[in-house]
Amino acid sequence: MRLNLFSACVLVGVTVLVHAGGLAALLRALVKSHALLLTNFWPIAWLLVRLAVALILIHLTEIAVWGLFYLGTGCLPDAESAFYFSGVTYTTLGYGDLVLPTPWRMLGPVEGLTGILMCGLSTGLFVAVLERIIGSKLRDDPSDHC
Repeated sequence: MRLNLFSACVLVGVTVLVHAGGLAALLRALVKSHALLLTNFWPIAWLLVRLAVALILIHLTEIAVWGLFYLGTGCLPDAESAFYFSGVTYTTLGYGDLVLPTPWRMLGPVEGLTGILMCGLSTGLFVAVLERIIGSKLRDDPSDHC
């Protein structure tokens, strides 16, 4: 039981570190490129597409961390099962067609909660970027808004 609790804490910590590093890199890139000062539709749309793809890649990295753990500990029989289980658990889909062995099953809810938190952070970044773009557009041309 202690090993499982320790493993859960380490996995949560690694997930948060990966996410924090990914968000920091995205923020640095956004600020450096002056992307938050865009005002035309297509450049803004392209920025949001790139941001969405980058955030998804960060989440896939985090899913891979959990999947590698499940595979490495023998919780799941093969890589496809380990990564699939991790993906549906992290995203809280939870199909239930694969389950962890009894001693490890509490990792599932912990991964789900961690995924919810990380998706919330990504949503927060997405909203902050949109707010910054919309806010700068409104400050530049106050007659544009209703």
